[in-house]
Amino acid sequence: MALTDPQPLVSDSTSGGAGEREGGLVQPRARGRRAVLSDVEGAAMACTEEDPRVAELRLAVARLRRDLAAHPAELPDRAIADDELAALDAMARTGTPELHRLHRSLLLVAGALGSVSALNPSLRAVRSAIDLFGTVAR
Repeated sequence: MALTDPQPLVSDSTSGGAGEREGGLVQPRARGRRAVLSDVEGAAMACTEEDPRVAELRLAVARLRRDLAAHPAELPDRAIADDELAALDAMARTGTPELHRLHRSLLLVAGALGSVSALNPSLRAVRSAIDLFGTVAR
């Protein structure tokens, strides 16, 4: 049985285990978006050879994604913000992202989130991280 999950399988010592039973072992269930986001943050923090600007961008994007996932209000353009945050993270993973694309994604995220004050600190951190890459020549 091939596993891609870094968590080891644990035996189920109680009848109300937290995962699905398979061959006497418990397969951990997916923990949702929050677990994935903490993995992204950990990966960004673990890379020491990475450009510090890229690491800062990945951390800021992960924080905003986490805060957006935890935000209780229904935002009409939440899906747009989620998609662009995923695109920002993907660009950061490539190494040196294109500045025009970073700024475009930032504008789309800011527009999608509107003036949600609870997300302002995280959005500001993403903007600051993008500013580390420089400004776009006009």
